[in-house]
Amino acid sequence: MSLVAFDFDGTLSDSEMTVLLGDRCGVADDMAEITERSMNDEIEYAESLRKRAALLDGLSGSDADAAFDEVELREGAADLIGELNDAGVTTAILTGGFERGVATALEREGVTVDRIVSNRLPMNDEPELTGEVEGPLIEGTKDDALETLASEVGIDLADTVAVGDGANDLPMLNVAGLSIGFDPKPAVEPHCEIVVNSMADVRETLLDRDVLENA
Repeated sequence: MSLVAFDFDGTLSDSEMTVLLGDRCGVADDMAEITERSMNDEIEYAESLRKRAALLDGLSGSDADAAFDEVELREGAADLIGELNDAGVTTAILTGGFERGVATALEREGVTVDRIVSNRLPMNDEPELTGEVEGPLIEGTKDDALETLASEVGIDLADTVAVGDGANDLPMLNVAGLSIGFDPKPAVEPHCEIVVNSMADVRETLLDRDVLENA
């Protein structure tokens, strides 16, 4: 029995939620710059996330929903998740991104995972984004989330797989039994046992490591 935990933005999805949201209020370039610095471990993740959320202050609920509707899984991601589910592997998404975008992308493809740990962008009564962010993966780290989930489902950390690309994925990549870097940032690649560039490559790695079995 195994547990596979995926990052979302940049891994399961080639969308970046804060940039899509930033497009709606003219701050996409600022968002992208902050995101890149964070993913390269040049700025603390919590600080970067709060800076990005602050840029969205006043964005209408309808514009936020429209941005989340643009979030998509990358090619092969839905099929891989479905195959893992069918094989009895516990699947999880651990993301500093936002639950609304994750849920939208999964629903569009008709797939589910066993657990999603993510953050939220609160709205006021207007409704508009408040410029704040809340959730377990702002100050909290993905190693704690992975360890908690593994304990809850009775899986040893040695039997876990983490797949991610950015600096905020380093904690879970460092504690997982197998660390897979998905087109990882330069600061992240040295910490990855395997480096891949497609969901097909992830699948092949999981087959090679007997997480999945050949049909």
